[in-house]
Amino acid sequence: MLPLFLLADSRLPSGGHGHSGGVEALVDRGLVRSVDDLALFLAGRVSTGGRVMAAAAAAACTLASGTPDWAPWDAAVSARIPSAALRTASRAQGAALLRTVALAFPTPAVAALRALPRVHHPLILGAAAAAAGADPGQAAALALHHLVGGAATAAVRLLGLDPLRVTAVTVGVARAADAVAADAAALATAAVAAGDPALLPTEGSPLTDVLAELHRASEATLFAS
Repeated sequence: MLPLFLLADSRLPSGGHGHSGGVEALVDRGLVRSVDDLALFLAGRVSTGGRVMAAAAAAACTLASGTPDWAPWDAAVSARIPSAALRTASRAQGAALLRTVALAFPTPAVAALRALPRVHHPLILGAAAAAAGADPGQAAALALHHLVGGAATAAVRLLGLDPLRVTAVTVGVARAADAVAADAAALATAAVAAGDPALLPTEGSPLTDVLAELHRASEATLFAS
C-alpha cells in the first residue's frame, strides 16, 4: 500500500500546487470567507464534480488492467466538464502528473496514455493507482482526496485560515466522501463492464463553471485555476 500513499502525498510533483480547485475565484468574489464557507463548498464540490472525477479515476483503474482505447474515456471526461477553462486545467494537471507517473509507474496502460496528446487528470491518476495496487474504490477515494486537499491548502494560503480548523473540516468532508467514492466506483465498474463511458456520472455545478471562466479572464491570479 505504500506506493498508493505516495500518490496521495501532497509532495508528489504533480503540479497540483498551482491549482486552487476553484477556491481562488470564490475568494476573489467574497463567496468563501471562512472555514464554514470552505466546508460548505467542499461538501458540494465532492458530491457534484468530485463524484464525476472519482468515477473517471475508478474507471481508469479498472481499465488499466487491460489494453484499453483511452480516447473515448478521455472524451467522456471532457463532455462532463462544460467549462473550457476547467478542461484546460484538468489536462494541464494530467500532463504534469503523467511526467511523474511515467517514471514511477511505467506500465503498458501508462505508456498508452502517453501516446495521447493531453489526457485528463483523473484518468492518469486512476491508471497510476492501479499500478500502485489500488482497487477502483481506492482510486475514487484518491481522486477526492486530491480535490479536497488542494482546495483546502489554497484556502489557507489565500485567506490565512487556521490550518488546524481547516484540517478538521477536511476530515469531516473526507468521512462524508467515503460514500461518494464507493458510489462512483460502482458506477465506473458498471460503465467499464458495459464498455460504455457514457454511463459515467454527469453531475456538475454551473457556478463552478462560470467562476472558472471568470478566473481565467482575470488579469492577476495566484493559481492557474
